[in-house]
Amino acid sequence: MSTVSFATAARDQFLGGEFRRSYGWLTASVHRLVGSRNDAEDLAASAFTELAGMEDVSHIRQPRALLTTIARRLTYEFWRRRDLERAYLEQLALAPEFSDASPEEIYIAIDELLRIDAALQGISAKAREAFILSQFEELGYAEIAERLHVSVSMVRKYLAQALTACYALA
Repeated sequence: MSTVSFATAARDQFLGGEFRRSYGWLTASVHRLVGSRNDAEDLAASAFTELAGMEDVSHIRQPRALLTTIARRLTYEFWRRRDLERAYLEQLALAPEFSDASPEEIYIAIDELLRIDAALQGISAKAREAFILSQFEELGYAEIAERLHVSVSMVRKYLAQALTACYALA
């Protein structure tokens, strides 16, 4: 047996064994966090998918600790998405002109908001806040500067950072 096929077999054995040992445990652990068995199963499966996507698993000494870390990050992302969806739907309910939006249009809008949210995670909190104040509260540069206790030129820089992050989505 060649070294490559031996390494592949060892990898497959590790991943298969870890899945059998830890999937139920991880699902139960995540279920306590999210309260939904279906969501917990999805998040646990995603954690194992990330583990399986790692190029080299031979260095992993505490797979449950790693799976817990991955699952918690995925759970936080899940909560953020859920909260963002809920906020969007609440705002949509308040806007009568959007009451005719189809489920597909709502899905597309939520998906776009999630993409923007993900892009904005790479910039500072003040830059994110400046973007939100500009785009969603429609405040001018001077008003944003006053709220954030920064100069107007700093607001311009923040908005440039945010827009650059958003344009990277395209």
